[in-house]
Order: sequence, then structure tokens, then C-alpha cells
Amino acid sequence: MRSPNIHQLNKAFESRVRLGIMSVLMVNDSLDFNSIKDLLQVTDGNLASHAAALEKEGLIHIKKEFVGKKTLTTYSATKVGIKAFEEHLNGLEKLLKLKK
Repeated sequence: MRSPNIHQLNKAFESRVRLGIMSVLMVNDSLDFNSIKDLLQVTDGNLASHAAALEKEGLIHIKKEFVGKKTLTTYSATKVGIKAFEEHLNGLEKLLKLKK
């Protein structure tokens, strides 16, 4: 079995905000913009830019629709995103189990 190393971690999850977005989406089928913003305590712009980066990588899906006259933006993890995040967590767990 290969020894775990830092290169097994996914660079897309290096940011605390991206890590937070993926974490909340792993335990929720989908969440709206304001719910994620409140949970992570980040600004609108910060959430939007990090979510866009995750969407560009194919890790999350962003759905925008109108409810009445208001825009509703919801986020969900893609199958690719779920797999990538699980592999990232597994890599972290392996690193945590290393002994000197």
C-alpha cells in the first residue's frame, strides 16, 4: 500500500470557504445562497466567487431561478464533487494516522 502524502489532497479544497461549502453540501441535498452564507459567515462576494470556482471544476451545481420576483440560487454537490471530497477526506484521515 502506498504511503499517503500531501499530493493526494485536492487543491480545490484548500480554501476554508470552499472546504466549508463542500462540507455543508455533503450533508444536505441542496442549500440556498443565504443559508450557506449564514452557516459559513462569509460575504456575498466571497461565497459567490468560491462557489463559481467549485462549479467551474464540476464539483457543485448552481441553480438560479425566480421565485416570484426574487432570485433563488441553490447549490448542490455533483457526483464528481462528492467523490472528490470523499477522496480528499480519506487523504486527510490517512495523513492524520501517520506515526513518526
